[in-house]
Formats: sequence, structure tokens, C-alpha cells
Amino acid sequence: MLISQLTSPQSIPDMAMEPSASYEAVETISQRNNASPDVNALFAPIRPGLRQVEAKLRAVDSTLFAPLAEAFLTLIGSGGKRLRPALALLSAEFNGPMQGGPRHHVVIALAASVEMLHTATLVHDDVIDGALLRRGAPTLNARWSGVSTVLAGNYLFGTAAHFSAETGDMRVIRLFSDTLRTIVDGELRQLKDRYNFLQPRENYYQRIYAKTASLFCAATQGAAILSRLPEERIDDLRQFGYNFGMAFQIIDDILDFIGDNTTLGKPAGSDLHQGTLTLPFFHYLQQHSAPESVLAMLEESQREADNGNPMVWEETVASLVHELRNSAAIEAAREEARRFLNRAVDNLSALPDNVYRSSLLGLCEFVEKRTY
Repeated sequence: MLISQLTSPQSIPDMAMEPSASYEAVETISQRNNASPDVNALFAPIRPGLRQVEAKLRAVDSTLFAPLAEAFLTLIGSGGKRLRPALALLSAEFNGPMQGGPRHHVVIALAASVEMLHTATLVHDDVIDGALLRRGAPTLNARWSGVSTVLAGNYLFGTAAHFSAETGDMRVIRLFSDTLRTIVDGELRQLKDRYNFLQPRENYYQRIYAKTASLFCAATQGAAILSRLPEERIDDLRQFGYNFGMAFQIIDDILDFIGDNTTLGKPAGSDLHQGTLTLPFFHYLQQHSAPESVLAMLEESQREADNGNPMVWEETVASLVHELRNSAAIEAAREEARRFLNRAVDNLSALPDNVYRSSLLGLCEFVEKRTY
């Protein structure tokens, strides 16, 4: 069966799903400056490569159906942090210079493929969630029918696969294919677990590996393969992508509770409102003096919503978000993110101490402190 094969605990990279290591290394990095690092400065060593990735993403086939071409450029132009292609470009620079060399185009292709795959998943996510806004801007789903939006997402998936094939490396192409299968599996798991208030916390770790961390792994491991690093260093960079990606999603899930319409482009608690349970909720439940009463309240409110009284669910979620954001659950979730980031820092210890490693370390600090 698809769900049981792809992201069972055994198929997740060789690390505990809930980290237990101390996060002293990340705290040391954080103590340098309370302000979040400047991402533009961290991207400076790979700025020429990022420009090439951007140009590749924006190149549209002149024969493409005009409304699709317009939508395609709008999606690509909507920005985003471009973290995934940046990680690929940085991870390629640990076995002699790739940037400016005769094989740099294959790294550009990989970086474009992971960003295009990420964009495609967002398009399909918006259809599944019925989302009309993303970061405050109308989604493609808000302008097109669901069927048309799904087809547009399919086009992006195809383009991402094409970019992957341009690397000419069968191992990287297989990695892309495996990552896509894992992402879809994660989406199916999330759908299956919606409004399942009794699900185990382990489901959360499986889900965020599949939906988020697996793509970061593809970026860093794929780049390491293309730069022909030894297997030990390829594994280091894959594990870096895993730990970085897990922390990134945990922080994202924290922001979903403590942010607002201005910073998130959506109401706080949107995940919980849609029945998706995230790490802050699990910590809140664990710390609550009467967790059974919380679960009973959620289940009763959801039944009321199903019976035509959605305001009960709205009020329950709003109350729970208020309580959770002022509880110790937020800091407990942050500590887990820090522990994942500590592991990510450790994963880089055997790599050359160059400007690219410094940027990767800085991005760990950025993830810990980010507010958007």
C-alpha cells in the first residue's frame, strides 16, 4: 500500500523523529545577535546562481496556452524565500568550485526542479484546502476552477520533472521521483488524519518529513551527488536537509498560532481550523491538566459543525488558539526546532570551512528566528 510503504517510520532518515540532543550549538549561534540574520547577505555567495535559477523558472514555452503561461509567471513571480534552490546551490560547493564551472548548469537545473516542485505542491494544497489566499494574495484556486487549477499544478509537476532530467544524473532523477512520491504520500496522510484528534504525535513527524523535509533533503543530497562528494559527505548533507526541513516546518507551525493576518496572510490557527494537528497542539495537550476534556470539546464542536452549526467550531478554535499561544506549548515546540537545528549544525562539521558552510549555518539561525 502506498501510505504504508513510503513514509513509515522505517523509511524516514536514520534519526529519531523527536530529537533529544541538546541545542547548545544553536544557542551559541543565536547569542551572536538577537536579530534575525539577513538572508540576502547569506545568499550573496550564490547570488549569480540564484539569478540563473530565477531566469530558468521564468522561461515560458512560447507555445504554451496563454492563460496558463500568465498563471505560471504569476506563480513564479509571487516570490517566496527561494530557500530550497539556495540550499542546493550552497550544498554543491564542498568539493571544489561548481559555480562558474562547466558543470554548474546541472546544479542550476536541480535547484530549479526543487523550487518548481515546491510551487506545484502549493498549487495542489490550495485546491485541497479550498484556500483563496496565500500570504495575503489571491491563489490560482481563487481565480480558476478546481479542475483547471489541478491541471495547472500538473503542468508545474511536469516542468519540475523536466528540470530534474536536465541534470543527466539517474541517481538525482530517481531522488526526484522518490521525493515526489513521498510528498504525495504525506498529503494523503494529512487528509486521512484531518479532525482525528486521537492521532499519535508520531503521525506529525511522519507528515512533516514527507511534506516538507523530504524536499529539503532532495535539494541538499542532490547537490552533493552532482558535486561528486564522497558518500559520507552526501549523507551528511542529506541529514542536514532533513534536520533543517523538520525545524523549518515546526517553526512554520508555531507561526500559524502566534502570527496574524498581517504576517501570515491568513488567520492564526488556520491549520487547527482545518483539522490538521501540529506540534504546538500536541505539546499543549501534553501539558494540559485535563487533556480528555480538550479532546471531547473538539470532537463535540466538530460534530456541531457537521450538523450545520459552524460557529461552534469557529468559537472553539478561536478560544483554543488564544489559550495555546499564551501557554508553554509554544516554547516547548521551539525547543524541538532548536534541537533539530543543533543536529543540522553538527551535520556540517566534517565539511570544508568555507563561505558556503557559513551561509548554511546562518540559515539555521534564520530559521530559528524567522517571523514569516
